[in-house]
Amino acid sequence: MDKEKLFDSIEKNVELVFSRSGGSGGQNVNKVNTKVQAFVPFEKLEGLSEKELQTANARLKNSINAEGKLFVEAQDERFQERNRALALERLKAKIIQAAFIPKKRKKTKPTKASKEKRLEAKKIRGKIKALRQRSRERF
Repeated sequence: MDKEKLFDSIEKNVELVFSRSGGSGGQNVNKVNTKVQAFVPFEKLEGLSEKELQTANARLKNSINAEGKLFVEAQDERFQERNRALALERLKAKIIQAAFIPKKRKKTKPTKASKEKRLEAKKIRGKIKALRQRSRERF
């Protein structure tokens, strides 16, 4: 994954739609278009391998509309610029998280030292238990 190339393609292809935000805020909410809806065409994303693209597409299928555009919105802040930056960050984070492919775990064998340590601990434990037993000579 080439993050710089991915971020550049997101910023180059993003479509921003502004509208009035909901919720509290008084006059500011009623007269200023602060809500940002960001759309990016999924097929135009660059910087992802074919497998990462397929993985991201499968994981984000509920966030991709019928036109094949990934959708995110932000209306947390009071200012349009902050919401715009927030929407772009959410897009980037969403794509990176969805495209992440975990590495396969390699099974490891116990080392020689750990085997010897385990056997030594067993011998010590066995000696302790042997000392607890009654001697047959006492009867």
